[in-house]
Order: sequence, then C-alpha cells, then structure tokens
Amino acid sequence: MNFVQPIRDPEVIRAMKGYLKERNMRNYMLFVTGINSGLRISDILPLRVSDAKRNYFSLKEKKTGKQKRLDMTPVLKRELRQYIIDMEDHEFLFKSREGINKPIGRSMAYKVLQEAAEYVSLEEIGTHTLRKTFGYHFYKQTKDVAMLQTIFNHSSPDITLKYIGINQDGIDKAIKEFRI
Repeated sequence: MNFVQPIRDPEVIRAMKGYLKERNMRNYMLFVTGINSGLRISDILPLRVSDAKRNYFSLKEKKTGKQKRLDMTPVLKRELRQYIIDMEDHEFLFKSREGINKPIGRSMAYKVLQEAAEYVSLEEIGTHTLRKTFGYHFYKQTKDVAMLQTIFNHSSPDITLKYIGINQDGIDKAIKEFRI
C-alpha cells in the first residue's frame, strides 16, 4: 500500500473542487465531504440522505467499531443541503450508477480522486488523502493537536502529527535550509 499525503495547498484544493464540480456533482460532494469531515472513506460511502439532514454525523466507525458523533462544518452543511434537495432520505449520498440504490465502492472513490489529482498534477493521492487533508488544515488553523488526536482516535499526538504530514513538513524544511 502506498503512503498518501494530505493536500497542503489551498489553491490545489480549489482547483480540484472546481474540476470535480464541473464534471459530476456526486464526485464533487464526495471530495467536499471527505476534506470537511475527517471521516474515513469506509465511513463516508455508506452515508444516506437522512444522515445529511442533521447538523452532525452519528455513526459507528467501520474500522474501530466505535460510535462517533461529529458536527458538520458550515461549508459541508451548506453544500450537502443543496446537493440533497431532490433526493429521498433512504438514498445513498454517493450512489452508484449500477443497481437501484447502492453506494459507490472504494475503487470508484479512488478513481475519482486519481482523476482530479492528475488534473492538478498531484502524486501520492488516495482515498485517505481526504482524511489527511482535513487533519492537516484543521491543525494548521487551530494548532490543537490534542483535539485532532481525539477526532482521529489516535493514541498519541506524535502519531497524529506524523499522520497528517506535519513532521514531514519539518523534515522537508530542515533539508532545504541545511548547509555545509
């Protein structure tokens, strides 16, 4: 499995959002949901319209089996409200074109992100990039690693900082500034 990175540059995020929105609203909303919630893709794909009508997500994490409640960001709330206007409560938010009412799979989510990443010339991208991007920007805005650690359910602040690429940023900066 490849190690994926967060999307650090807000301009690249804007370009990817524009690219996705122009082509497919479902794919755009998948991206927006991921970068604004910090949820794993395995917890995003099963979301239904009824989940988007609340001001928070309440779910049992697939990976950990733990119950989680997470308020939606104002941006995500606004975007979801517009997206679900003509949808029924029982429908999956990210519905596949195959079958009657099935969500897209991880592989389709990966393809969506890869296509948008290729458009902006990004590498080291995968479905986990969405979660890491949320974490990276949450940390940059709040500097609260303890809260992010709780959101991500990590066992230590060091794990969280490594996970979102903050440690890598420091290493990259130190190498660029190193002189002998």
